[in-house]
Amino acid sequence: MIIVRNAAVERLTKETEIFAAVDLDGGNISIDTGIGFFDHMLTAFAVHSGFGLTVRAKGDLQVDCHHTVEDTGIVIGQALCKALGDKSGIMRYGSFYVPMDEALAFSSVDVSGRPFLVFNAEMPQATVGGFDCCMTEEFFRALAFNAGITLHIKCEYGSNSHHIIEAVFKAVAHSLACAVKRSGSAQALSTKGSLG
Repeated sequence: MIIVRNAAVERLTKETEIFAAVDLDGGNISIDTGIGFFDHMLTAFAVHSGFGLTVRAKGDLQVDCHHTVEDTGIVIGQALCKALGDKSGIMRYGSFYVPMDEALAFSSVDVSGRPFLVFNAEMPQATVGGFDCCMTEEFFRALAFNAGITLHIKCEYGSNSHHIIEAVFKAVAHSLACAVKRSGSAQALSTKGSLG
């Protein structure tokens, strides 16, 4: 069984400098991406998952938020992948609904080692603060593909983009928390005997 439950990753490019540390069993939460609403969402993600999460990001925000948000998803995903090790000893699956005022979001995750994203959430407003709402899907795609998880996200309904995005982040957080809980077994939850 190889599962370490915490990891840190740093990624440097000409567009961004990102550091992320994840602890599946809790710990400090410290988020600074330069995008206020995104910081709020990542903080909500950490609080509702119960994960310790540190993110420090510097990006070319003079262009827009795209590179910073997507690259942050890449790095958090890579840290999650490292923290999960060979994915043995965890529940593997998790699903959760979260209401946020008029919005209702659903997330279902399989920590499978097979990355995939299904994202179905309409954003009535294009921006929230300095955050482009279309980047919600890009963040979760980067997260899912770098973490090696299958992630399905759906907003059932909603009329306020802030509420929709916040419900989505919290639903993903809770579904991941369920999936990475210790199963009490040293084995991977798979008929194959391993995940990946």
